Amino acid sequence: MMDAICDSIAAILLLVGSLFTLTAAIGLLRLPDVYSRMHAASKAGTLGSCVILLALAVVEADLAVATRVLAAIVFFIITAPISAHLLARAALTAGYPLWRGSVRNEMDNMIDAPVSKPAEASE
Repeated sequence: MMDAICDSIAAILLLVGSLFTLTAAIGLLRLPDVYSRMHAASKAGTLGSCVILLALAVVEADLAVATRVLAAIVFFIITAPISAHLLARAALTAGYPLWRGSVRNEMDNMIDAPVSKPAEASE
């Protein structure tokens, strides 16, 4: 009886995690600029991965597996937003434009000027 309940909970978690991962994949294909795509990949992708890992912890009744799953979830939650922020900052510094429908750029005055190519040496 308990196995059937755990399997049902795991199946629901897998379905929810798969839907979030599918949403992230669709966002990567459909969103207009690199910043929106990065947001979809980092937020929905991280949530989908974490929920799928949680399903693994529910299915496996081993404490060692559950501990590793929780460590992986913490790792995802800590690293994904930081890496997305650094990639977005690098893209903005490199000069990738915002989508023309964007309302405002809050990083306008906070970030360095776009990287320009060095002037060629005169001969």
